[in-house]
Amino acid sequence: MYSIVIPAYNESKRLGPTLDKILAFVAAQKWETRIFVVNDGSKDDTAELVNSYSKNHPHVLLLQNPGNRGKGYSVKHGMLHASGDIVLMTDADLSSPIEDCTRLFRTIESGSCDVAIGSRWIDPSLQTIRQPWFRQIGGRGLNLLIRAILGLGFKDTQCGFKAFSSRAAETLFPLQQVDRWGFDPELLFLAERLGFVTEEVGVHCANDERTKLRPFRDAFGILQDTVQVRRNAIAGKYDRRRAVTAAAASGLGSAASPETQTTTLK
Repeated sequence: MYSIVIPAYNESKRLGPTLDKILAFVAAQKWETRIFVVNDGSKDDTAELVNSYSKNHPHVLLLQNPGNRGKGYSVKHGMLHASGDIVLMTDADLSSPIEDCTRLFRTIESGSCDVAIGSRWIDPSLQTIRQPWFRQIGGRGLNLLIRAILGLGFKDTQCGFKAFSSRAAETLFPLQQVDRWGFDPELLFLAERLGFVTEEVGVHCANDERTKLRPFRDAFGILQDTVQVRRNAIAGKYDRRRAVTAAAASGLGSAASPETQTTTLK
């Protein structure tokens, strides 16, 4: 069994085609799959759209954040309710096609790693629609700074297409502290810190100009989050016992069942 987590903020226009593609793909594979869409306080009809899919596809589940909390919070919320041998996070625009999840799943199932992360830079030829040149340069520069601050060796920390073994997910996400864009390097830092093997896997990628990421402001926020991850580590905030207490206080994870967190609008 697999779980797929999709963070969503005002995604009613892009989410329908994405769910159609995912549902068709998992049906063709004959996989048992649960699809969690985490609504991050959307002001459009994202929640209603997901509920319309749930009527015909009970394995499509809506999770509601308490307001707009950020992509990192949304992914954590979904992952703490996920189940199965492997859990996948993917963006609502499917900038990496769902078919490429098999690349990540095979890498984990082979036993070579616990975390498989999609990468746009392992094989740049897989970028079917490239970002503008200034965003490519900015992204590479940001990656170099993240690597320097956290001691990571990955060419692409920010690709929104990542898969985790159940053991890795159950360990890493209760420890996650970052709620917004900087959660990706935090998870990779935690994986290395706790001895989980992470492998970068080349995936197809098509840039979508409707992205919610604001290059300059959000890049600065990611750097702030990255510095905070280093501070958190020094302060001992990634101690597992503290994470259990924090998860219970937030109402996520083992402190709340999926039934209490999954919302169906009437």
